[in-house]
Amino acid sequence: MKHMKLFPLFTISFPIFLLLTSCTTKKKIKESKPLHETFTQYSESVKDTFYIDVQLPKEYYKNPNKNYTTVYLLDGNFFFPITAPLQHQYESTGLLKPIILVSIGYKSFKTMDSLRVRDYLYPKSIPSDEIEAIGGGQKFKNFITNELIPQIDSEFRTKKDDRVLAGHSFGGYFVLYALWNQLDTEKSDFKSFISASPTLWYNNFYLNQLPEKLKEKNKDLNLFLTVGGKENATWAVQPVIDFSKQIKILEIKNLQFKNRVYNHLDHMDLGLLSFTKGLQELTQEQN
Repeated sequence: MKHMKLFPLFTISFPIFLLLTSCTTKKKIKESKPLHETFTQYSESVKDTFYIDVQLPKEYYKNPNKNYTTVYLLDGNFFFPITAPLQHQYESTGLLKPIILVSIGYKSFKTMDSLRVRDYLYPKSIPSDEIEAIGGGQKFKNFITNELIPQIDSEFRTKKDDRVLAGHSFGGYFVLYALWNQLDTEKSDFKSFISASPTLWYNNFYLNQLPEKLKEKNKDLNLFLTVGGKENATWAVQPVIDFSKQIKILEIKNLQFKNRVYNHLDHMDLGLLSFTKGLQELTQEQN
């Protein structure tokens, strides 16, 4: 009979317990603040809409008076889903300092694959490139610096003097072009640049003029340049090696330059590692 009495009591108490637990859980979820935000932004410069993902540091809401380095990541449809969780994990273990990660993407992966040629290259392609590119890099750069950065800075606690631009392949080319453009306009939009396997062959090695431009400027800048040892020796590996030698020979003051050839990596293996190591080497010591 004792067991018969306990059973009704349990059946009444257990639903109440579940209800209270459910309420508590919902309250916690409701009160928690998201570390990942997504929005679209129409660009007046490019005349197109971009899809932006922002991941905040895990400690962001625990340190309301702290501002953070902002990393702008190209090819967001491909790289953000793999870079974002790695960044949080590395932050938790102290392998990377906390950052605000801003991913610039397109409506879909397929759209990105076609429009990155429009946005990442400058100037217009020439016949030897064997691709058709309108040279929209200047308009895309204007979108980032004149439209997106002000939006991010107004909504999040950013360090306005410590931004990073990171890109791979055509995106790596754009990173170097953005550096060139920044030198010409004498602005300080970005402090650090991570260029993974840039397509330096584009437009008859147009960017080979960049080292001399760097020598003329006196602002503190950081550049991390990589290539994979298993990439095409003539069109990928050697151009990056030669470009790096140019910079080192010039002994450019106020430039922290680091280059890496990852011998066992091919083109598509390079991006994630380059972004991670670049952030470690260029920003960690500033922490």
